[in-house]
Amino acid sequence: MDLLDDMRIFVSAVDAMSFTGAAAKLGLSKQFVSRRISSLEQSLGVRLLLRTTRRLAVTDLGRVYYERARRILDDVEAANLAVSSQGERPRGNLRVSAPMSFGTMFLSSAIPSFLTTYPDVTIELELNDRTVDIIGEGYDVAVRIGALADSSLIARTVAPMRMVTCVSPRYLEAHGAPQTPEDLSRHTLLPYGHSQRVSWHYSRDGQPLEIPVSGRLRVNNGELARDAAVAGLGVTWLPVFIVAPALLGGRLVTVLDDFEPPPSSIYVVYPQHRQASLVIRAFSDFLAAACGVAGTQW
Repeated sequence: MDLLDDMRIFVSAVDAMSFTGAAAKLGLSKQFVSRRISSLEQSLGVRLLLRTTRRLAVTDLGRVYYERARRILDDVEAANLAVSSQGERPRGNLRVSAPMSFGTMFLSSAIPSFLTTYPDVTIELELNDRTVDIIGEGYDVAVRIGALADSSLIARTVAPMRMVTCVSPRYLEAHGAPQTPEDLSRHTLLPYGHSQRVSWHYSRDGQPLEIPVSGRLRVNNGELARDAAVAGLGVTWLPVFIVAPALLGGRLVTVLDDFEPPPSSIYVVYPQHRQASLVIRAFSDFLAAACGVAGTQW
């Protein structure tokens, strides 16, 4: 083992905050990971990690070494990718995280087409509506929808994305349509969100308007909120790609169109040190092209 290997083991242990997690990620034994980190500490003459029976803790010097080691490993990987990708077809494994509804409604057809186009690529796709830690959890790329948090990740826009307020014709017949966003307080609402506090966003005279909402049914999956709206249970606010088939089929209609907020975006995000990755670039290009073909649904 050389110094770069020991750095890689140490960084993986800090990312996972356990020897077991690092061993699983690297395909090594827990004992080997522990032994190599101990050897690294001996060669440096400092304690990098504090071990307890339950968890690891990083010392102050360990944190400094971790930041430097990660930058070195990122530079090495970027250099390798820059050289090895020249003139080659995309190949290798790609770990992808994407929102549940986007995955089931769009990636389910796009991914097979991508794999057919690039036979040397394999994909591990995880559908989850939580915001994953791309680097810490070992993903290569993630699909994100809406406003992005500030981060060091590279973000590429692959499609615009509209949010619409919609109801079933049956609900409209029984309850009428809200005329302004404030009227929503007098209607039965079907919030889609991942926290106890959910807000819907509108625009009035070019100014953003936020409406806190609650309802009989709050779900963390847009397709369930859509189906509840189709059943006439209330008003919902969802991305167009989730409700497009229902709108085209007349099972849902939009309301509050004059207050629709400006479009946001669907992004592919990935770590800075993966900019030279041929397979990530191919995936981003393919997804952008596929979204362009399906543009009427965004």
